[in-house]
This record gives sequence, C-alpha cells and structure tokens, in this order.
Amino acid sequence: MFHPGLSPWAGIWIGAFVAGLMGLGLGVLTLRLRGIFAAVMSWFVGIALMGLARNLTWLTRGPSGMAPSTLFEATSNVPYLYVILVMLLAVYVALNLITKSHIGLAFRAMGQNYEAACASGINPTRYRVLNFTVSSFFAGWLGGFYAHYVGSLTPTSIMDTSKTIEVLAIAYIGGRGSLWGGIVVAFPMVFLMELIRSHWSELPGLQFVIYGILLILVMIYYPLGIAGIYQWLKKRLVPASAR
Repeated sequence: MFHPGLSPWAGIWIGAFVAGLMGLGLGVLTLRLRGIFAAVMSWFVGIALMGLARNLTWLTRGPSGMAPSTLFEATSNVPYLYVILVMLLAVYVALNLITKSHIGLAFRAMGQNYEAACASGINPTRYRVLNFTVSSFFAGWLGGFYAHYVGSLTPTSIMDTSKTIEVLAIAYIGGRGSLWGGIVVAFPMVFLMELIRSHWSELPGLQFVIYGILLILVMIYYPLGIAGIYQWLKKRLVPASAR
C-alpha cells in the first residue's frame, strides 16, 4: 500500500483545496450549461474521474487502492466523533454566513426565478461556479476525513454513484434550501439504512429502494422536505404574534 508520507491532518486540508480547484475547473467548463445538460455533464465527469482512478495504477494503485494512515492510533471511534462534530459545526457556520450575505441572496434569487435574477444584474455563471467551488471544497475536506477514518480507499468503494444517490436523497428529504434539514434527516436515516443493510443482507440494495420511495413521496407531497413540513407546522401551531 502506498503512503505519501504526509500528516493526515495536512492531507485533509490538501484534499479540500484540490477538490475546490477541481470544482472551480469543472464549474467553468459545465455550468455555462443549464438544467439537465449541466447535471449530465457533471455526472459524466465524475464517471470519467472514477475511470482514471481505476486505470492510473502508478498514481492511485487502481483497484488495489490505498491505505491512508488514520488520524488517531486508538481503536475507539469516539475521537473521530468529536472531530466530525466540530467539522459539522464549522461547515454549518460557514454556509450560514454565506447564505446571509449578498452571495446567498444571489443564490436564492437564481433558485426562485433564474430569468428575473439575470435581468436584475446577477451574473449567473459567476455565482454558480462559486457555489460549485465552495461545495467541492467542503466535500473534499470531509472526504479527507473519511479517508483517514476508514483507512482503505478503492475507486469502487469511494467514487461509486450509489454514494452520490444517498447524499442527494438525504438532502432532498431534509429540504432543499435548508441547512439544518439535511442534518436532522442524516443522523436517523443513515443509522436506519445501516441496520437494514446489516440485518437484511439477503436483499442487497433494499436501502436504495427505500430512499427512492421516500424521494417520490417528498417530491409529490412535500417538495420542501422536512424543513418545509416544520415551517408549515410552525405557521399552523404558533400564533402570528408569537412568531
């Protein structure tokens, strides 16, 4: 197994910056497109990167994978729990500050009415590329943590599209446009899906069927997800004067 000799704590940040740069480059190339064309192009780039990671054996060891050193020598998972909770708080605070700034206002304007946002002077490509770069940076940061937590990386286990489906499902069920919705849904949902995967191993892929059913129900009946349900209940149960 290949060890580059870097400290895991430095590797996490290097992963974040490399992912941010890749997100910037990919955004410049694809986000001038709109709708399904941008989504398909991004998806194809991801598949191409998985192919490169599988075939560039001199760099990635291909299917044999890598064995990064772990962050802690202890076998307990408790230290990792504290680290990921701190990272969760840092990401939440950073994204909350962005959404409350003029950048977040531009994001919301484009999400609600793309044409009106463009007519008001917002440069859509600039803000979409910025959005993609920031998202890629945090994904790389958390991915670096995951690498040094698991300690075993292969292209199939890390870059498979099933991981993308799981993340998107949790985000949509939690509520698009909500920072806390995905967090609230992720904790019980991931634990539940892991229990299902371990107890019903004779039914592989059952968790994805459940994700699909939940996504269909959310898209049809509750497009704003759990966050939207909370806001609806808040309006119905809390008097306007109290709000």
